[in-house]
Amino acid sequence: MRIIAGHLKGRKFEVPKDKLIRPTSGKVKEALFSMVGPDLEGAVVIDLFSGTGSLGLEAVSRGAHKVYFGEKSKEGIQLTSKNITTCCTEDRCKLIKGDWEYVLAQIHEPADLIFLDPPYKAGLMESCLEQIWERKLLAEDGIIAAEHDVHQKLPDHIGGFSIWKARKYGNTVITLYTISSEETDL
Repeated sequence: MRIIAGHLKGRKFEVPKDKLIRPTSGKVKEALFSMVGPDLEGAVVIDLFSGTGSLGLEAVSRGAHKVYFGEKSKEGIQLTSKNITTCCTEDRCKLIKGDWEYVLAQIHEPADLIFLDPPYKAGLMESCLEQIWERKLLAEDGIIAAEHDVHQKLPDHIGGFSIWKARKYGNTVITLYTISSEETDL
């Protein structure tokens, strides 16, 4: 696994031995960043269920000012921590150890980009989206990138979010949510 663009382009990092940690493939990661925009200069990013930290580190490489990584598994915490150190990005990264609810409760600023990649079939996506809405963790013009299995159908609207775009890549779907226009008019 490596970083595909930005000032850390080509930097390699550790991959999991644990089959339960499923890093986003290079193809999907490239497509995802082309959808959310290649330039993240000054952005605040949340990489929930970070696993290896691949998505958050890609965001740092592309200019993100701050990335919150949230991870619960022991191996995921070790991998994310090691990869942050390998990329020399400790000053812009904060690793929060705990379940997703605890992680979200520790973040007190809205993010410009939120990556949601919970374990497939865990049934957590809708709950995560609702909590992000309730805690007001997405900036007004922010994007949530939800990675999920092709067989999982996500709601068109949840909380104050609406699907902006969805793309299929093999067995993976990336669904992008933004704040509904009705919510921004209030």
